[in-house]
Amino acid sequence: MKRQVEEELEGEKHSMWSHGGHWQRGEFIGEGSFGSVFLATPKKRRRGEFSRMVNLPAVMAVKSAKVSASESIEHEAEVLFEIKGCPFIIERFGEETTTTDKGDKVYNLLLEFASGGTLDGLIQKSNGLGLPEYDVRRYTRSILEGIRHIHKCDYVHCDLKPDNILLVPTTTTTSTTARSGATTSFVAKIADFGLAKKTKDNYSRWRGTPRYLSPEALFDNKQDQSCDIWALGCIVFEMLTGNSPWEMKPGCDLDNSVDVTVFDHLRTSKIPAEISDVARDFLKSCLAMRSCERSTAERLLSNPFVAPPHPSKAGHAKLKVVNSSLGYAYGVSYFKPKADYRASTATVPRIHPLPGFEIAAGH
Repeated sequence: MKRQVEEELEGEKHSMWSHGGHWQRGEFIGEGSFGSVFLATPKKRRRGEFSRMVNLPAVMAVKSAKVSASESIEHEAEVLFEIKGCPFIIERFGEETTTTDKGDKVYNLLLEFASGGTLDGLIQKSNGLGLPEYDVRRYTRSILEGIRHIHKCDYVHCDLKPDNILLVPTTTTTSTTARSGATTSFVAKIADFGLAKKTKDNYSRWRGTPRYLSPEALFDNKQDQSCDIWALGCIVFEMLTGNSPWEMKPGCDLDNSVDVTVFDHLRTSKIPAEISDVARDFLKSCLAMRSCERSTAERLLSNPFVAPPHPSKAGHAKLKVVNSSLGYAYGVSYFKPKADYRASTATVPRIHPLPGFEIAAGH
């Protein structure tokens, strides 16, 4: 009975939204403060029919919200248009305003569909063990490529976190002494630009998710491009360990504690002893408390942690741009043993805090 009620409510939620002129609304797949997300497929065009939406992929995601509450999605569409052209950022296919059965105007943003879900979902599946470092390096490089492009376009994302990193499938050509052929892997792409801002724009309050905000964003409402680098460090830490960089003391919730006392409650988490020295150095370059001491995306792309590994004698990989129904992406795959990262006792190197803010060492 409960399932039937849920299905009826789901059907009612879907029926209130209409289809687009050139696309068909499909299954409801998610909801957030910005609105609702559905699958979408292109309609068949009649012969001679003109469409301003050309070359739509077989499957898309459509973000929808009533026009009266669509400011965030419309801003995202504008930002995506200005920074278009990067294969490590979710692609925008167009937008359209539709009308519900009740006469309400709805704004719809058509986006690339990520069938692999979110990076956060992948991390959760590790059950607190984290991802193999080899995979972390690969995803980190993709995210860095996206950040570099965003920064070159004079934007700051402001809300980088695993939930906003989507995994898009890509076909990769590989060969070894034992086998050859095409394999399917996933490339990480940055999404959700509703809070993105121009680098020089200032606001009276920080924007984003507190757990991934830099000290200067929380304390001084200052968010420049170095804030995205801090957030990247938090994301990499979570990929490596399966946990947040910050182990909160009992009774403290970082997402709801944003005053100047928050860092009194932070303790560095432990990371697996098998994590490489280059991974530790990479984290230090991202999580420096002083923004001026953090590396830029451009410099970090030269860091050994994200440098593409040299092919081994057992096989090699071909890095290539592939074109699938879900857009363009870079794909690379290497066959190599994966280490077991379950044993864990080492701690993250101490990061020097800003004057007046002490972070207790991990235990």
